[in-house]
This record gives sequence, structure tokens and C-alpha cells, in this order.
Amino acid sequence: MAASDLTSDTVQIDIVSDVVCPWCIVGYRQLEQALEMTGVTAELRWHPFELNPSMPPDGQNLIEHMAEKYGASAIQSLENRARLQHLGADLGIAFNFTDHSQIVNTFRAHQLLDWAEEHGKQHPLKLALFEAYFSDGLDVSDKGVLTQVARSVGLNAADASEVLTGGAHAQSVRDKQQFWTNRGISGVPAMVFGGKYLLTGAQGAPTYADILRKVQAETAAA
Repeated sequence: MAASDLTSDTVQIDIVSDVVCPWCIVGYRQLEQALEMTGVTAELRWHPFELNPSMPPDGQNLIEHMAEKYGASAIQSLENRARLQHLGADLGIAFNFTDHSQIVNTFRAHQLLDWAEEHGKQHPLKLALFEAYFSDGLDVSDKGVLTQVARSVGLNAADASEVLTGGAHAQSVRDKQQFWTNRGISGVPAMVFGGKYLLTGAQGAPTYADILRKVQAETAAA
């Protein structure tokens, strides 16, 4: 939604997330449910966060990564995968994990999203990147994949390629990441409602519905 479309009843929601964070897409889908439940109109703004900023270009096997970062055993990884797949199915998300799934560096993806915001396509691109990574098993650090996904939501492929090659949005992404880090954001998803209420993690539709009603009531009373 463009700023010009906002009304006094619109709730602004800032979502800090990464495109390889499964709980980010889960949280977003739960937020969608809450918006439908309440009838609240919202302006969504996505902001960059890298779960693994030091991830090398070639990425890493997801199971190996979970073991190194969180100490998760292979059995725990499989259990977590099954839990996410079950939850995702209820939310319309196809988590197609395999033993060969990779975790990848997402700095390029965030640069593309930063550029897409200027063209009113950030939201559809974000959702398309979630699908590309979790459902299609694509490498969202790869320039060709990113260009293809950009094209799929109506962005100019040649321009997208230039953004990824030239790095014109690299500093903008770094600055935005620092902005949120300086405000205490250390994990995602992190959603800020109405500029003042922070919820971290996928909180579920009822919790999101409660905060939406609260912010809308405060806005109406102001």
C-alpha cells in the first residue's frame, strides 16, 4: 500500500526479517490471518536482517548449519523440519526441505528488495523469494535466480541484474540493518505495530489480532 493510500485507521507494521527464516514466513501468514479476522487495514514495510551475515557464497548444508549454530542433532533437525512442514501446511506454506537443503547468504536478496521498494514491488518480491527458497529449493543468493524472481513479479530483469552487479543498494541495506540492530533487534521475525509495540517470533494469529485491535483503537482515539 502506498503512503498516499493510508487513512487514519491504517495500522503501520514494520517487519524485520530474512528470506531464509522459516518463522518469518510463518509469522507473516499468521499476521495475514489476524488482519482478516479483525478487518484492520495495514501498511506493511519489510526491513532487512541477515541471520548469517558471515555465510560464505557457497552456503552450507542446512542440517550441518543447524548442528554448528544451535547444537541440533540430526534427529532434532528432522523433528524441527517435520514441525515446520506441519505448521506450514496449515498456513498454505510448502516447506520442501530435503537432506540437501542449503542455507545461503542473503545480502544480495536484501539489496534487490531495497531496490524493489522504490518501484512498489517490495512486498510481492519478498513473498516470491520466500516461495523460491522454501518451496522451490532455489538458491536466493544466486544472481540469476534473483533476477528471475524479480522478473516474475513484474520488475525489469536487466535493471535487477544491474542492481545486483553494481551494488548501488548495498550501503542502504547496511544502514537499515544497523538501524534495527541499534534498536535491540537481534532475532526475527520482529514486528513493530504502530511504531511502538514490538512482537518477536511467530506469535500466532490471536496475538497479532489483539495488538492490531489495540493499535487501531488508540489511533481512533487520538
